[in-house]
Amino acid sequence: MRYIRLLSRSAAPLAAVALPLALAGPAAAAAGISVSTSGANVSVVTSACALNNGTWGTASLLGAQQTSFAQGRQVALSGTTVSQSAAWSAVAPGTYTVAVQCSNGVLAGSQVVNVSASTTPAPTRAATSAPSRGVAGGLGGATRDYGTLTLGVGSALVGSAVIAGAWFLRRRPKAYRRY
Repeated sequence: MRYIRLLSRSAAPLAAVALPLALAGPAAAAAGISVSTSGANVSVVTSACALNNGTWGTASLLGAQQTSFAQGRQVALSGTTVSQSAAWSAVAPGTYTVAVQCSNGVLAGSQVVNVSASTTPAPTRAATSAPSRGVAGGLGGATRDYGTLTLGVGSALVGSAVIAGAWFLRRRPKAYRRY
């Protein structure tokens, strides 16, 4: 019992110091930007910008020879109050600087990123639209064109089955027939 009292007495000052640090941690981590690459795609995420006049801000991808924010490939930020993001695709291999400027003019941060050559090309799929009124009906696979030989053999099989069925029913005893 005495050990528990000592432990609780010694833990109280630690909790008093740790609680403000834990609460301040996410606020300090929220500032700035996080940049990632995947093949020839570059994306940036931030939580530093606020919605101002309907926009979050702009992100810019600056090449080696570009020195100002306006010279880069600019993309508008999209997202929520929790996080905002932007992305670039088909980025050539090289070293780039990603900068994010909020809509109120404040620079959220900048970061240097290396884009390496993509070893496997991304698969492409053609976009298709869904039918407007449910599933489209039709003949489907029944529209295959069969040759004369196939139709002749099929007709002979059906005809011989009809003849064999009639012969079998005719040979049955009359006591078991039902009409």
